[in-house]
Amino acid sequence: MSNRSLISCAVVCLVFPLLSACNGTSAAPARGGRGGGGGAVPVITAQASQKDVPVDIDGIGNVEAYSTISVRSQVTGTLTDVFFHEGDFVKKGDHLFTIDPRPFEAALGQAQANLARDVALLAQAEAQLARDAANAEYSQLSAERTSQLAQRGILSKDQAEQVRAGADATAALVNADKAAVESARAQLVAQQSAVETTKVQLTYTIIRSPIDGRTGNLTVKQGNLVTANSAELITIAQVQPMYVTFSVPAMHLPTIKRHMAEGKLPVVATPQDADAQPASGELTFVDNAVDPSTDSIKLKATFQNLDRRLWPGQFARVKLRLTTIKGATVVPQQAVQTGQDGQFVFVVKADSTADFRPVTIAQRVNDDVVIEKGLKPGETVVTEGQLRLEQGTKVQKSDADGNTAGRAGGRGRGGRGPSTPREPQGRQGR
Repeated sequence: MSNRSLISCAVVCLVFPLLSACNGTSAAPARGGRGGGGGAVPVITAQASQKDVPVDIDGIGNVEAYSTISVRSQVTGTLTDVFFHEGDFVKKGDHLFTIDPRPFEAALGQAQANLARDVALLAQAEAQLARDAANAEYSQLSAERTSQLAQRGILSKDQAEQVRAGADATAALVNADKAAVESARAQLVAQQSAVETTKVQLTYTIIRSPIDGRTGNLTVKQGNLVTANSAELITIAQVQPMYVTFSVPAMHLPTIKRHMAEGKLPVVATPQDADAQPASGELTFVDNAVDPSTDSIKLKATFQNLDRRLWPGQFARVKLRLTTIKGATVVPQQAVQTGQDGQFVFVVKADSTADFRPVTIAQRVNDDVVIEKGLKPGETVVTEGQLRLEQGTKVQKSDADGNTAGRAGGRGRGGRGPSTPREPQGRQGR
């Protein structure tokens, strides 16, 4: 054969496959397509189950003390005694500190002595009033008799006027004595108040715990001078019960309010520590305004914290349970697809064919989806391989490990069936 003939044969051998590819033909036999004569399409399936599904809202919260008290001295003096150790748990009414009481005891003694003096002065003023009142009564009677004698001409008019003037002076003295008695009484009341004030100040020298809680750092040591209402001696945090404050998107607010109207909403908080044991409480507070910068609403849950698992300042994972859907139909999220007409699943019927089924989703919970309409518990749905399916496609079911029905030890997820999957094709518009 000549060289020109050999070159012509080589060109024909190279060009023929290219022309076949351009024309959509192949020298090899065509594979079976969707439900064609090429065999069943391998898919991975799962069964729709029925169970109670909790509806939760997750968030990150901060643990807060139920109340925090800053303990300060209400009087100025030397801190003489401390009756606890830093970090101790104390009860309401426990004796914490003692301020030197001697100056206040002396002031109380002085106030009580002044009170006794004012009591004596009041008694003296009342006695003076009684004496002057008696004299005024006698002077009044004498003035009346003298006036009668002067009218008869027995006594001169001048004498009668002198007696009347003396009676008037005695009556004015009685009025002065009454004012002195009122002044003594007022002074006595003021001194009684001074005694009570001194007693109160003396009680301030003993500082007791106002709440049950855990003490913090002692900022003023024994022997130091403390000034009234200035230096903070210690803080006490009430840890039973406790608050956990967290925020959720404002879009959940109507649902939260609706479920709160039906009863208390349970909350579970899990501290972010090595021993992540959850604590149970209930929602007790919804803020009165949405934070416009984050479009979130602040919530607060109360926990009894009997085991003191929660600690002020901790961060915790919070789960707010709104409700529980009883007997819900649940499928894996991968089973639900979205098409032009909405969401759908492929159900594998008894004859191993795929059935296109529109569904309505009620809730997404973790990796599962709650189906409200379109599916019944026990039906088999396709979770992988939907792109090669359409209504009536013959399928070959496999489990999550790639083992086909009736055959153990499959080739895994990498080899799902006897034929190599074709490129995914879009569904025809439904």
